[in-house]
Amino acid sequence: MHPQMLYSGTAAAVTARRMRTILGAVLGRDGWMKRSHEVKLLNTSSGDTVKIGDISYKLKTPHNPELVPVKHISDFVPQAVAQHLRWIMQKDLLGQDVFLIGPPGPLRRSIAMQYLELTKREVEYVALSRDTTETDLKQRREIRAGTAFYVDQCAVRAATQGRVLLLEGLEKAERNVLPVLNNLLENREMQLEDGRFLMAAERYDKLLEEHTKEELDSWKIVRVSEDFRVIALGLPVPKYKGNPLDPPLRSRFQARDIYYLPFKDQLELLYAAGPNIAAERVSQLLSLASTLCSQESANLGLPDFPVDNLLNGVNVLNVFPMMSSQQLVQRLYPYHSMLGKDGCSAVETVLSKFELLDGRSKTSSSAVISVSKTAGSDENYADVTLRVADKDVRIQVPAGTKEPRPPNSCHDFISTPSHSQLIADMMQSHMVKDMCLIGTKGCGKSVIAKEFSEMLGYSIEPVMLYQDMTARDLLQQRFTLPNGDTAWRPSPLVTAAIEGKLLLLDGIHRVNLGTLAVLSRLLHDRELDLYDGTRLLRWDRYQALKEENNFTDAQLKERSIFAIHTSFRVLALAEPPLVGAGASTSGSSSTKGQQWLGPELLTMFLYHTVRPLAQAEEVNLLQGLSPNVPKEAAEQLLQLTHTLRQTTDPTAQSLASSLSTRQLLRICRRLSRYPEESIAHAVNKACLSRFLPSLARGLLQKSLANCSIQDTPDADNTRDFTCMVKDGVLTIGKVSAPVYKPNEKMKVPDVLFYNNPQHVMVMEDMLKDFLLGEHLLLVGNQGVGKNKIVDRFLHLLNRPREYLQLHRDTTVQTLTLQPSVRDGIITYEDSPLVKAVKMGHILVIDEADKAPTNVTCILKTLVESGEMILADGRRIISDPLEAKGRANTIAMHPDFRMMVLANRPGFPFLGNDFFGALGDIFSCHAVDNPKPRAELAMLKQYGPSVPDTTLEKLVAAFGELRSMADQGTIAYPYSTREVVNIVKHLQKFPNEGLANVVRNVFDFDSYNQDTRDVLIEALHKHGIPIGAKPNSVQLAKELPLPEPKMTGFWTINQQGNARRKLLCPSETHHIDVKGPVYLRIQAYPCNRQESRALSFSEEKASWQIPMNEVNIICDVITKDDTLYVATCNPVTLYSMKERGEAIQCVELYDVFPRTISGVWQPFVTVAPLGSPLDGQVVLHEQQSNTVLHMDMATGAVRRLMFSSNSEQPPSKTSTWWSNKEPQGEYKMCRDFARNNWLLFYKEDGNQLEVLDVLEGQVHTISLPINLKSVFLVAEDRWLLLESNTNKKFLLTKPIHMGAEDSGVCQLHTISEDAITSGHAAASADNVSVPQMLSCDQLPNENLSSALSQKIVSPNRIMADTSTFARVIVGFPDLMSPNEVYSFKRALDLSEVKSSNSGAHTFLRGGLRTAAVKQSNCVSLLSANQVVRALPPSKVPLKEIYPKDVTPPMTSAYLEVTDLNSKKVKYIPVPRSMSVSPYTNWLSKMSETDVLMAPLNTGGVVTVDMGGYVRLWETGLDTLQRSLMEWRNMIGTEDGRPVQITVQRDSGLDVSAPKHGKVDANNAPHVGGNQWAGGTGGRDTAGLGGKGGPYRLDAGHKVFQVSQAEKDAVPEEVRRAAREMAEKAFKDRLKEIDMSEYDATTYERFSSAVRRQVQSLRIILDTLQAKAKERQWLKNQALGELDDAKIIDGLTGERAIYKRRGELDPEPGTPQQKPKRLRVLADVSGSMYRFNGVDGRLERTMEAVCMVMEAFESYEHKFKYDIMGHSGDGYDIDLVRVDRVPKNNKQRLKVLKTMHAHSQFCMSGDYTLEGTAASIKELAREEADEHFVVVLSDANLERYGIRPERFAQVLTSNPQVNAFAIFIGSLGDQAERLQKTLPAGRSFVAMDTKQIPQILQQIFTSTMLSGV
Repeated sequence: MHPQMLYSGTAAAVTARRMRTILGAVLGRDGWMKRSHEVKLLNTSSGDTVKIGDISYKLKTPHNPELVPVKHISDFVPQAVAQHLRWIMQKDLLGQDVFLIGPPGPLRRSIAMQYLELTKREVEYVALSRDTTETDLKQRREIRAGTAFYVDQCAVRAATQGRVLLLEGLEKAERNVLPVLNNLLENREMQLEDGRFLMAAERYDKLLEEHTKEELDSWKIVRVSEDFRVIALGLPVPKYKGNPLDPPLRSRFQARDIYYLPFKDQLELLYAAGPNIAAERVSQLLSLASTLCSQESANLGLPDFPVDNLLNGVNVLNVFPMMSSQQLVQRLYPYHSMLGKDGCSAVETVLSKFELLDGRSKTSSSAVISVSKTAGSDENYADVTLRVADKDVRIQVPAGTKEPRPPNSCHDFISTPSHSQLIADMMQSHMVKDMCLIGTKGCGKSVIAKEFSEMLGYSIEPVMLYQDMTARDLLQQRFTLPNGDTAWRPSPLVTAAIEGKLLLLDGIHRVNLGTLAVLSRLLHDRELDLYDGTRLLRWDRYQALKEENNFTDAQLKERSIFAIHTSFRVLALAEPPLVGAGASTSGSSSTKGQQWLGPELLTMFLYHTVRPLAQAEEVNLLQGLSPNVPKEAAEQLLQLTHTLRQTTDPTAQSLASSLSTRQLLRICRRLSRYPEESIAHAVNKACLSRFLPSLARGLLQKSLANCSIQDTPDADNTRDFTCMVKDGVLTIGKVSAPVYKPNEKMKVPDVLFYNNPQHVMVMEDMLKDFLLGEHLLLVGNQGVGKNKIVDRFLHLLNRPREYLQLHRDTTVQTLTLQPSVRDGIITYEDSPLVKAVKMGHILVIDEADKAPTNVTCILKTLVESGEMILADGRRIISDPLEAKGRANTIAMHPDFRMMVLANRPGFPFLGNDFFGALGDIFSCHAVDNPKPRAELAMLKQYGPSVPDTTLEKLVAAFGELRSMADQGTIAYPYSTREVVNIVKHLQKFPNEGLANVVRNVFDFDSYNQDTRDVLIEALHKHGIPIGAKPNSVQLAKELPLPEPKMTGFWTINQQGNARRKLLCPSETHHIDVKGPVYLRIQAYPCNRQESRALSFSEEKASWQIPMNEVNIICDVITKDDTLYVATCNPVTLYSMKERGEAIQCVELYDVFPRTISGVWQPFVTVAPLGSPLDGQVVLHEQQSNTVLHMDMATGAVRRLMFSSNSEQPPSKTSTWWSNKEPQGEYKMCRDFARNNWLLFYKEDGNQLEVLDVLEGQVHTISLPINLKSVFLVAEDRWLLLESNTNKKFLLTKPIHMGAEDSGVCQLHTISEDAITSGHAAASADNVSVPQMLSCDQLPNENLSSALSQKIVSPNRIMADTSTFARVIVGFPDLMSPNEVYSFKRALDLSEVKSSNSGAHTFLRGGLRTAAVKQSNCVSLLSANQVVRALPPSKVPLKEIYPKDVTPPMTSAYLEVTDLNSKKVKYIPVPRSMSVSPYTNWLSKMSETDVLMAPLNTGGVVTVDMGGYVRLWETGLDTLQRSLMEWRNMIGTEDGRPVQITVQRDSGLDVSAPKHGKVDANNAPHVGGNQWAGGTGGRDTAGLGGKGGPYRLDAGHKVFQVSQAEKDAVPEEVRRAAREMAEKAFKDRLKEIDMSEYDATTYERFSSAVRRQVQSLRIILDTLQAKAKERQWLKNQALGELDDAKIIDGLTGERAIYKRRGELDPEPGTPQQKPKRLRVLADVSGSMYRFNGVDGRLERTMEAVCMVMEAFESYEHKFKYDIMGHSGDGYDIDLVRVDRVPKNNKQRLKVLKTMHAHSQFCMSGDYTLEGTAASIKELAREEADEHFVVVLSDANLERYGIRPERFAQVLTSNPQVNAFAIFIGSLGDQAERLQKTLPAGRSFVAMDTKQIPQILQQIFTSTMLSGV
């Protein structure tokens, strides 16, 4: 066999394996052990010589033997190493500097050290890091006795003393540092800071021949020794991370590649280490290692296997041969944690190839059985017995100085199987090497570390690592001694090494790799060189050094050499690396995009993963640590957590990270103290669900619902929110706590605070957590009162506070100490944090999200372990006992607490995600703006004299703006702070209008047109008239009413013959109730618009009922403040509050099917019932006489059957609108429905049926006449009209109609007499047919003013077609003749042809023949008005509008007859936007397009046929009051110019007042006391002075322009601007060759999504700006003083500044890849087909337009393309990635393509295939993140596609975030679909307007969150 073959370093696994089998067979096991020593030590007379091969080197005796490496050479030197040593010796003899290059690991350093040990050379070792500066290499200044002088550093020492300079980690140093050495390397020359000059030996010796040594010394020339050499160790940089070598530097070195030892040599070493293991197994492990180091595996992106650690691994296997190899490999190479799916499978393929996948067959359940101190050894070891796979194995491991503790004896550590297994595994690793625990936040790493250390009797030394930690912070820091000298203080890490503690490096994933490299020598060799020249040596090397050179400990101490304690071990804790480095969700810049676990770190530790606990284990844990927690609560919690943890969805994962074991414990502790709390509340609090992006929040709610965790609605109204202090006890809500007695009263905050329920609830919640000992974190938007709440809370508790405000320049040093210099000595001022810890105050940290997370994370150790090390070497310790015995400690006061305030994460605050980084160590509270009621109450306290209506409007408007901010429509979250400021202003200056004052808040947005439009629209919607002028009042014109004339008498005939006195028998029976049936009550949001935004008119507000266009409105009625609207095609009932947020809707389609026989169409009237049946209504259908009782609260519908009505309905149902044969209809009189009785009758019938709803009875009254209509004029008196003669009868009935005395009703005839013919019977034409008759009387004062005479009498007001109104005085109570006063019309309304006039006459064929259903006439008794709705044809338009004005298109006019002011006015009702196609039917409803009902508040409500509800204010008094309020809101502008007056005290006294002289020229006079009419003088009459007799304005500045005129811009300027814009627009069109028609088409789509595009672009801009934010550059020669360098500044160094600059990306970090988005638009036929119904195709086109516009010019960040799918296929290219449309024309072309395609494509559906294909295709592309958004109509079922399959496809690849947006479809298809699809991944856009909004939501909550 050729030995060469064994050297091939990259020996691919196969050849290695083949060779092994051949050689193994030939040589047997011992055959491997043959080797040849090549290194000889020769003793000759002339001194010692070392000979390697054929090269020899003559030794010299070292001056400083303690600097020569010891014990680096092993017993035998492998061949490969001997070769390397020989080469180094060659170069050494040539005097050349060498560079050993190779993969990470200790091998290169070890070879260099072996060589130096062989040749007995002294070494100066420097580990370079990114913090190394030239002072660390050349010279550093120190101060001694007040003088600064230079101390030589390693390079200078090595050069002058002839040592070897060993530089490790050249790739870590920053670029500008190493060139310092260039000249020293090349010419052995260097100029030093202190003026000396190093000169090469030959030149120096030449000079010596001519000059004396003294002369050279006086010239400060120093000789560089000829023995000086440099050995540099580095990694090859393109392969590994780091700075590439500077070419000039590189050229000065000779390089040697030192790869891992060849296979054979390695194998020998491993065989020697593992005699108990099968040879086969060892060689398999080595083959695996070699394979994973090969070039092929590097191409797959797998990090190198740490070959050097194999030895340790084999040592462990040797003791535990029963352990599985796979387990061992996991510790050396934790591939599950650090590689993605592909990487893991690649590694497992290799494992199985080498038969190492034995993890399944060999289970290794292991546990620690016992621990005891090893007897008899003076060093600290412990005997540990482990039970591994049912065998007990006893091992010896290093132990601490304290007594070990038996396992599981600690009460606050609850052992679970997986943890005890983990601790046993750690024991095995602890035997050989340092370890690192990897686990997610809050999974118990720290607890396990603590338990592990206590078992072995270790003291822990925690070191919290943070991102900008420097090597100095890790090893040594400078400080000044009391006399001003500078000195170095060892860091905790160094003291731990010397004292033999367990060093806990917490957060190794945060710190920069370049800094961590300093530790690699400590971890590998247990050696360390510090800045001040101190050296730490491994224990055995230290002993060897002592023995060889006969040193004592004292001598070595003098030479600053110390031993590292044998027990010293390092335990690192880290969070799992980010797989694939791109999928960063944490957003904290430190870990983002960094896969920290690289090949270098792999060599440093053995890795153990802390697996998340299994559910059962976690239950035990929670119940063990909080024993009283309700069991079912704990189980529900865990079920939720585990379902979230098990998904691959990144959103769910991030939620799960908020529910770490630590958080769950906190929740359980709280539940066991307050068991009545709801879990949902606790979970929402822990996840801060209030501020999650909408997707994540949806996902959380869905998961909660799936785990059946209900949020018990907090009974807000019932609980009393009090906070009071009584007898030294504070009670907030239901929680009490004792009040604190502080020493420093002045630090207790005192703040103006108005209690409101919501804040008190937050405080109660805080108090609960405070009593549990938690530190609190309050998160909320700006201005919601976080500071106020905290200050108030501390004030109530009487706790002193310290206050720290963070900002982006906060550093770890400034958090803890403020250094300053006094008399040349550095002193440290305690920061508020340290003060609070010492004194036990509460530390309030404000704006925590502004500081970098890497800074704030040092709070973690403080909160968790109560330990923290300060910059001056003191440390904070929580355990007072421990603090007593140690110097330099601060004991943490037991009362110390932290309260941290932060803004919510995400846009627009763009702080750092404090909650994400540290949220789980605090108890979190979301602080939100107060709810409207609470806010209103609070504002009332701020502005007691501000009118309530104003406050209500403000609260409503801001509420809407906030919800817009939550949805992302606007960027800025308006908060309570803004409202409070507005109210304070209004309180102080009540005359300034609200509309002006709100501008104080909104002027920030005045230059952003889109935002401004949104704001103004929202403010107008709530009636804040921003932008209105006080004179824009548009009230209707008033016309005079004719005087009232007495026109006749009504006489009720009472006496007389029996014919006149008719008796009507009545009978009573019970009604049958059928039902109930429960119908669904749907709530729709009511988009109420205040109508008085820009001008003032009678219309108060309007909104639209959500009805579809075929529906017809048939009735409207009000009760109190509730409106009911009934529609009849299909029958639906809507109810809404006058000021409400929602509209309730019940579809009665099933109760009244649309057709019964042919074309029957129902007509429904509504009667709302009164107390105690509030909220219930009776519906009556007029043809079938169906009576339904309906409860609007529960949706219960019952049918009421009148059994008396036995007559069958006529067999042939006529239609009431076909009018073939007039058929009587049933009518309902509902005037007294509030008393719960109704009256029904049939036209032309002779029965009245009275329904008593409460009693459930019907009284039937039989009449001797046929009825035309019935008016209820009082509860016991009803006016009846006979059908043919229109004769009137009055029916009186006993009020109590009991069943026992079935009362008899009397009928009286009423005779109407005209005034002329005395009391003779009136002629038929004089009989008036009332349209409306009031059921109550006018108040006396109204009656008096109507008739213009003082009168008190019963009365009724009536209206008919010939009069505006009639007042019948005395009716119906007085029997004497009642006078009738009439306001006559000039023209009877019934004679006006109303035919061709209505707004929609062209639709309505023919004249209206039949009488209409609704008379639309109401009386408002309190306002003394009669209001009717008239069609425009019956209105005197000529009198209302001037000649040249065309009357507006209206649905109707409201004729308001005011009997007080004797005026009539006509208010136009705007025409409806849409109208039902059933025009013929509509025309039967009412003669106008509106229906009307009176409002309780005085005024009427109209509903037009398009479903628009409008509220009108008609009463004069109320109108005047509203106008005043409205003008106050705008603010009055009195037109006078503002004068500026300065009050000056002139010092001259006032003499007698006088008029003063009159100036003939009337020139303006200012000051003095002579002239009349001056300004600012004294004694004379004038303005603004003092002491004059009266004001006299001599008319200076008389002419005054009104403010509005001044503000106006001249018309020609405006015109010029318009023309300029138009010209530019046309030029642009010409440029892109687009016609104007096309431009308007495109504008239609573009304008619809302009807002969304705008807000997306704003977010993109800010993110870009944030990414470009500058960072601190340290070690600068100018800038701001860096606190950390203050001592260096004292000593006079230059590079002690820091400044902000663009940070170059870390060398070796991957390029930022763009994010990749694909939109898959549905362009199938169904989109075109249903576009007419809901505009879905247009909305999709808008969405596509939005994507194209929003990402324009961000192509480098977001690569997008748009594909279509339809029946033709799923890969229709609409926009290609490389050809995105650049201008409107190209974008329009895309939209046109979509439209055309869906018009002409085949039917069919490829949603599924398209989604699957897109996900596959995108996953293959290189990108930072991948997104697929599928737009589709949920028509999947029609094509037999199962939702489950779609769900599978959506989540098929975890790297691709896929979302589906379903466009509202037939029935509830889409909603059903959404239930089956994964939460947060699917959306239903019922209203297609939402599509762009949903898209925007997706982008903001996913894509942009991680940028």
